[in-house]
Amino acid sequence: MFRFFVIFALLFFICQVSVAGTFREKIRERIKKRHVQQVQDEMLEDGGDCGYHSPLPAGVRVERDIAYGSDKKQKFDVYIPVQAKVAPVIFMVHGGAWSMGDKAIQRVVKNKVARWVPKGFIFISINYRLLPDAGPLEQARDVVRAVSVAQDKAESWGGDSSKFILMGHSAGAHLVALLATDRSLSAGIVKKPWLGTVALDSAAYDVVKIMEKRHFPLYDKAFGSDKQYWKVASPFYSLTKETMPILAVCSSRRDDSTAQARQFAKKAVSLGVVVNVLEKDLSHGEINSLLGEDKVYTEEVEAFMASLNELVANMLLE
Repeated sequence: MFRFFVIFALLFFICQVSVAGTFREKIRERIKKRHVQQVQDEMLEDGGDCGYHSPLPAGVRVERDIAYGSDKKQKFDVYIPVQAKVAPVIFMVHGGAWSMGDKAIQRVVKNKVARWVPKGFIFISINYRLLPDAGPLEQARDVVRAVSVAQDKAESWGGDSSKFILMGHSAGAHLVALLATDRSLSAGIVKKPWLGTVALDSAAYDVVKIMEKRHFPLYDKAFGSDKQYWKVASPFYSLTKETMPILAVCSSRRDDSTAQARQFAKKAVSLGVVVNVLEKDLSHGEINSLLGEDKVYTEEVEAFMASLNELVANMLLE
């Protein structure tokens, strides 16, 4: 009888542990799905329609909707210090899963303009053609066209065409990273090389790796099923010894973003290329919106920018 009781108790305990284990697994899976959904929502959040039309900081003027092509999307806005003279240029490319977004959204522009234009920088925010009208490679070519036109006009704003810093968030980060690594996309179009590139939380350095595993449907819309296209659209595969310095900012809350940035930087090191990884305990959206506002984070990005050019460093210190 005692043996029966012991066996019954043991079986009951095993059953309870099993049930508890299954329950914990379900909770973990639910949390994971919720996190995945949150990340996907944040990757799409740049599709908002809230433009930046609030009062500009003192000493800042804006020229809107400067065309760099015939399509209605091929336009950019330029935020200019009133006393601009040989000013470096920060050139911003918005995100939105390659399918949405706008150059005037507050989280793309507001804090960055407030931080850097009063310091003497010109800040440019661009639109580009989106899915389904243009895929990522054609979008990258749009960015190149915009850089070329901006360089041509830089002197008229008091800017320096040789001191451009490319910056992009999410899908925009993928585009600027691709341009930084695949110089054939800009050859013969951009007249002067830019100083460096700041990629804000791209998880698409290696598109091949993304597409060969479970992934968000938004990647299928962007990259399709052509494996060769995946490779051509991957900054990881186009890295060369000639690649200019890159800062890969990534959210430590996203395994995909952090892993891709580290892998990308590891290959860069093997080629002798400067790719710095900056991991931040911020959400995908905060990586974009808090740049210019969060003091520590902003100064970390500025440290990279300062390393690119002495004039840039001096202006950031003022």
